[in-house]
Amino acid sequence: MRILLTNDDGYHAPGLKILETIAAKFSDDVWIVAPAEEQSGAGHSLTLSRPIRVRKHGEKRFAVAGTPTDAVMMALAKIMHEHKPDLILSGVNRGANLAEDVTYSGTVSAAMEGALAGVRSIALSQVYNREGMGDSVPFDAATAWGERVLRPLIDAPLEPRTLVNINFPAVAADAVKGVRIAQQGLRDYGRLQIVTNRDPRGYEYHWFALGPTVETPAHSTDLEAVADGYVAVTPLHLDLTHRPSLAMLGALYG
Repeated sequence: MRILLTNDDGYHAPGLKILETIAAKFSDDVWIVAPAEEQSGAGHSLTLSRPIRVRKHGEKRFAVAGTPTDAVMMALAKIMHEHKPDLILSGVNRGANLAEDVTYSGTVSAAMEGALAGVRSIALSQVYNREGMGDSVPFDAATAWGERVLRPLIDAPLEPRTLVNINFPAVAADAVKGVRIAQQGLRDYGRLQIVTNRDPRGYEYHWFALGPTVETPAHSTDLEAVADGYVAVTPLHLDLTHRPSLAMLGALYG
């Protein structure tokens, strides 16, 4: 099996090294094509206004001066054109990609691009508490649970243009309670917080803070699964059509 690794934290991110270790448990044919620099929050964006440069760091190891989507497209259409991957793994992201995060996430978007191309694609992210910052974020749960969570997905009968989003909880490896299949959650957007401060020159600057989780019956969402200490596994698909509305809208124009 040929595996392509990518991410949105950049070629030198510690999570990518962890993902390489996990991937080596499944194959010795592992390729890395990742953004040269951090691209968190890039979403499913493409670089169209400037050329994309690729740097080769070694056999099967490349850094792309662009977004995660750029990296996957470059891998599939050029770098690995004659060596197509059987599996794309994106991550392990430093931080959660839960609920509506998937619409902003470069990590998930890289997997989306793989799914669009017909390649089995999985995104992996390590949730962390606020005391774990920068390069000190602990990846214990991802390191210990990565192989066992991925193994059943390697041959799972996934539908075309679907991907799987995995989030490891912010707990020690031996405190993980197991794996929970969960639906995509939703935060309370109405309670979004904006933290404002001033720089040394007196100008205001702002940070977005996430709203609280919306509680659901049986704690069925990815947000609640990781909060409860489980690895959240969420299937996503790329058909955004809201099918129940088709007939209603058709009647409006009929």
